[in-house]
Amino acid sequence: MTQREQLFTPIPTSWVGPIRISGNALNEEVQVPLATYETPLWPSVGRGARVSRFVEGGIRATVVDERMTRSSLFVARDAGHAFEAWQQISARADELRDAVAAQSRFARLIEVHEEIVGNLLYLRFAFTTGDASGHNMVTQAADTLMNLILSWELGLDYGSVSANYCSDKKATAVNGVLGRGRNVVAEILIPHDIVRDKLRTSTDRMVDLVVRKNLVGSTIAGALRSANAHYANMLLGFYLATGQDAANIVEGSQGITYAEAREEGLYFSCTLPHLIVGTVGNGKDLPAVEEALTRLGCREEREPGANSRRLAAMIAAAVLCGELSLLAAQTNPGELMRSHIALERKEGK
Repeated sequence: MTQREQLFTPIPTSWVGPIRISGNALNEEVQVPLATYETPLWPSVGRGARVSRFVEGGIRATVVDERMTRSSLFVARDAGHAFEAWQQISARADELRDAVAAQSRFARLIEVHEEIVGNLLYLRFAFTTGDASGHNMVTQAADTLMNLILSWELGLDYGSVSANYCSDKKATAVNGVLGRGRNVVAEILIPHDIVRDKLRTSTDRMVDLVVRKNLVGSTIAGALRSANAHYANMLLGFYLATGQDAANIVEGSQGITYAEAREEGLYFSCTLPHLIVGTVGNGKDLPAVEEALTRLGCREEREPGANSRRLAAMIAAAVLCGELSLLAAQTNPGELMRSHIALERKEGK
């Protein structure tokens, strides 16, 4: 194989749904693509999708924030010097913002957080990146900002353009606290009779399982800002089908499932604070990806960022469908294994 030759690994893909979704990014019923070797995932997410269509408004997906980050490292003489340098950098924030806007059509600097460790000065830059997930865009912007800051002759030395305080493709707390990617909350209120008839369980059993498994179980396991059953399954399937950087499921799968028993029914939500997704950029030019994004309505002429917010909302809704279905199955002894065996044997015929 020459350097320019490419090999492609086929992954089974199915369109699941439609899922009824409302919120601030879209209001419609959509089918979604999931690329996976774990084919029982399709009917499981499909069951959650069916439930969404029995509820007025379906799954409400709210995009509450969006940003992409890159942290850069500067080396000072000591902590006092690092603090003084940060004060001068902070005072010239407008120059930083102007420098980013001058070198990119879409990247905009919205925030800078500092962390001083010994004589090391970490700056965590946060940007909006339009419809791109923004990995390369923020690295280029960080390069520009580092060169500008070093030109101010504050006595700082270059450390690294990326210093792990970002934090990219690692399970950390900082992304949940300060934000990275699209932050989406998906929620649904399911009447008690729908819980009983379509999920074969009860509101009380679902709430108990969310507390005992996701919240308590994850805590004793030492989970980091994460309490869910299997967000990674739906995320990977969606990421592969739409040309995302699949390694970002590491931080993307950090999220919290929450449930309440209400008079009207089961309130069920999935909070995904850092979905690193985009509709333009690397991987999006492949024919299958282009077809998927077009079918999802993410190739329309909209304001910068709107197509990616739409995609993030659909991903969060698909995560909720799969999480709801799996947890419902686990409230019943033996159901999870029986379902897997039945579906996998059926696929093998």
